[in-house]
Amino acid sequence: MAYTEWGDPANPRVLVCVHGLTRSGRDFDEVAKAFARKYRVVCPDVVGRGLSDWLADPKYYGMPQYVSDMVALIARLNVETVDWFGTSMGRLIGLGLARMPNTPIRKMLLNDVTAH
Repeated sequence: MAYTEWGDPANPRVLVCVHGLTRSGRDFDEVAKAFARKYRVVCPDVVGRGLSDWLADPKYYGMPQYVSDMVALIARLNVETVDWFGTSMGRLIGLGLARMPNTPIRKMLLNDVTAH
């Protein structure tokens, strides 16, 4: 999974910004710049979007895969908790992650809450 990162990579305060269905992590460039002094800001490209690779089997495009990928990303960031900014599909991924036992999500901001 490709991602763009702003701020101090040693900062334990991490803000993960996840985009909508047909978008990419670069949608958050201005938000990331604004928060980079306070947070380490990480904006992934969900699999099959932006600079991330495509999946070999299209049946895996769905919430279970996306949530699993975010668990792996957060583990790679080596932090206990993250704050989450999710737009549209990113909102749904965040909600899936927040439902997990011992979720790493500390706070959430959900944007573009449409019916899915």
